[in-house]
Amino acid sequence: MCGRVFVKSTIPDMVRRFEFAHPGDIERLGNGFPIWNGAPSLTYPIISREELSTSMAGFVSAKWGLVPGWARDGGGRPPPVNARYETIASNGMFRKAYAARRCLVPVDGYFEWQKLDPSGKKKQAYAIAMKDDDPFAMAGIWEEYADKATGELIRTFAVATCEPNTLMATIHDRMPVILAPADYMRWLGPETDPRDLMKPYPSDLMKMWPIDSKVGKPSNNTPDIIDEIGLGPTDLFDV
Repeated sequence: MCGRVFVKSTIPDMVRRFEFAHPGDIERLGNGFPIWNGAPSLTYPIISREELSTSMAGFVSAKWGLVPGWARDGGGRPPPVNARYETIASNGMFRKAYAARRCLVPVDGYFEWQKLDPSGKKKQAYAIAMKDDDPFAMAGIWEEYADKATGELIRTFAVATCEPNTLMATIHDRMPVILAPADYMRWLGPETDPRDLMKPYPSDLMKMWPIDSKVGKPSNNTPDIIDEIGLGPTDLFDV
């Protein structure tokens, strides 16, 4: 799965790195970035193509946790933050968004936890990024629902996941779908089922390192969250 990310880039930096996308309403995000321990329910910059008849892609802001348009005032349960590629085209929660409302979720990296005992209570946190430290785009889907009180349309998103590559398989059985830049516009395009893009990203282009247990609390949002630590008995923690 993918339930926590970090974005080292400022919003202007992100816009420059993904220069094919116009800035859109990205200024609404203000000074909330960089973010070092980004959790679901927060608002992030994503890239979408709202009109499939045009090739124009742009940045928009969206909350992490997909709420379908038919849900009343955001629904009554925690919204899904991930959509498995195996069922994304058939699951009633995801299929319409997958067919017509796909997006890119730019990040600098994400976090995952390795289970260290059968109960899953002891885990080791890892940060995962590109070897060259460049930002990258995860494959996402988006929806909108109307706020009951104000009528405002609120955009939400989820990240597609797939089987792990050989690097990720050493700690977890899933990973986010990471797209190659050459596939960005195809993922955003009018195809209803670009299923072949949802595959493990090459391990040799990625890196992974152990980090401190304080990443477990989203309120810990400082640059040292992603500092590498040495592994040992004191690095295990209960969740």
